[in-house]
Amino acid sequence: MTFPTAMRGAGQARSGLPAMGPGRPAKIETAQNPRQALVRLLGYLRPYKWTLAIVLVLVVIYSVLALIAPYLLGVAIDKFIGAKDAAGLVRIMVLMLAAYLLNNLFQAIANRMMARLSQLALKQVRADLFQHLQTLSIRFYDTHTAGELMSRLTNDIDAINQAVSQNIVALVASVLAMGGILIAMFVLDRWLALSTLLVIPIMFFFTQFVARYTRRGYRDLQKDLGGLNSVMEEAISGQKVVKAFRRNDAVIEAFRVQNQAVYEAGVFANTYALLLMPLTNVLGNFFIIVLAGLGGWLALQGLVSVGMIATFILYGQNFIQPLRQLSNLYNTIQAALAGAERVFEIVDTPPETLDPADPLPFDSIKGEVVFNHVHFGYEPETPVIKDMTLEAWAGHMIALVGPTGAGKTTIVNLLTRFYDIQSGSITIDGKDIRDVRKADLRRQLGMVLQDTFLFSTTVMENIRYGRLDATDEECIEAARMADADHFVRQLPHGYDTVLSERAGNLSQGQRQLLAIARAILADPAILILDEATSSVDTRTEARIQKALLRLMEGRTSFVIAHRLSTIRDADHVVVINNGEIIEQGSHQELLDRHGFYHHLYLSQFKGQAI
Repeated sequence: MTFPTAMRGAGQARSGLPAMGPGRPAKIETAQNPRQALVRLLGYLRPYKWTLAIVLVLVVIYSVLALIAPYLLGVAIDKFIGAKDAAGLVRIMVLMLAAYLLNNLFQAIANRMMARLSQLALKQVRADLFQHLQTLSIRFYDTHTAGELMSRLTNDIDAINQAVSQNIVALVASVLAMGGILIAMFVLDRWLALSTLLVIPIMFFFTQFVARYTRRGYRDLQKDLGGLNSVMEEAISGQKVVKAFRRNDAVIEAFRVQNQAVYEAGVFANTYALLLMPLTNVLGNFFIIVLAGLGGWLALQGLVSVGMIATFILYGQNFIQPLRQLSNLYNTIQAALAGAERVFEIVDTPPETLDPADPLPFDSIKGEVVFNHVHFGYEPETPVIKDMTLEAWAGHMIALVGPTGAGKTTIVNLLTRFYDIQSGSITIDGKDIRDVRKADLRRQLGMVLQDTFLFSTTVMENIRYGRLDATDEECIEAARMADADHFVRQLPHGYDTVLSERAGNLSQGQRQLLAIARAILADPAILILDEATSSVDTRTEARIQKALLRLMEGRTSFVIAHRLSTIRDADHVVVINNGEIIEQGSHQELLDRHGFYHHLYLSQFKGQAI
């Protein structure tokens, strides 16, 4: 993925993610450099610089047209109304009408062009953010909730949208209008023009004062909205658990607390944001009073005409209007910069460990896996795998057993390079897996995880996810091998049935069968089954075991199972406890030793919890 030049390199020296437990919202740093965020946002407009140049030309044209009408009004008062020249008055009114019509026409064209341009830029912002999310490690997702990330893709991008799509033209037009009015005033009368300068430093002072609090308020508001999204996302997706444990009141209370935080942040942000509008109104009224008073005195002295005073009052009103717009734009821009910094915080997060510069070929493998003195911990100071040495022969079935938390699933995470080891090595057919491309490595691995995830699409497409070029017939055959064909055909539309979110319209066992079919279709060299039959009944389990044995034939297979009866046919059983291998051998050999494995087996046989 390629970012605009203004974006690349920023944040590359940033340290690792904060050490936080899975599921907790990650701490969001406060804004450090709003100017840098602005520069990076403008970088997204660079590919459309010529279109932007045309927009700016149109803005200049309609800003100049806006200056003509007040001047023509002064001319009408001084030359035609006093002289009672009706024909001249009609001509001047037609010119004024033309100026106003052209002003609005060019303004509409500029806004239309800017709307399209800004949406193209925002489309790229969203694409860059989403694509970068796909490059991030599993560790990143362990420390960021789905609701928070969705907030960055929606709320923060929407805040940027409000500033870019609607307000860039207005910002430029306001600045040009103020500058043009000042120039026109000085050309017409320098004394009346000097009176306008009283407003500018006062306005600048108040804007700077309000800016500090407005920026902080909008930043906190965006952060709290992310937290609120997290609460809602978890509450909605976990409704079965909420209702089963009667925790509706607890969920409502969690929502109330986070909603209160959003309320307080919103009140703080908007209190200061809305403060600029009454301030500019007061300054505007003061400005008109100064112009009327000074202009009236100069008229009594015979130094200016009545038409000149009328022109200046109109210019004064037109000068205050951009100031009001700027005050509103400032608030929107603050919200956009706060959102942009949150977006770029994700973009600056280092991606998953990069592939080697000169990767080894990894197309056809036998499947001999060796763990050689491997050390690993999700937190470096807390080791989970301790000096582990393990060999899995090609084509053999390796069973990993042990109590919960022993490190069995961690071994799978290391083999797939969801996480990278701290020391030691993991090799497949003698090649260190860090020396091959991750895509090549994972293409040789097929996985059926305990936590089954299916997409909100058809049953057929969920199976085809294992191999996207597979035919319908191959998908159906994979379903038959997984013993899923019979229940799929009973669904309302068979293989064309669309699954609901998280496949809520299927049972847990049915979801597991489809996941197994997906792995069968992938036809991997190395198969990983993490509690693959944990959610099916014993009768279905027996049928699946036969299908899995056919699937595992000739493949290296790692099987994690708490039901020890399912791994009797394993070629090698590895017993893990506290991140260390404490026993290994065949099923019968380990039973004969009367050790840890024997105790586990008897505990299950007696129906005791492990």
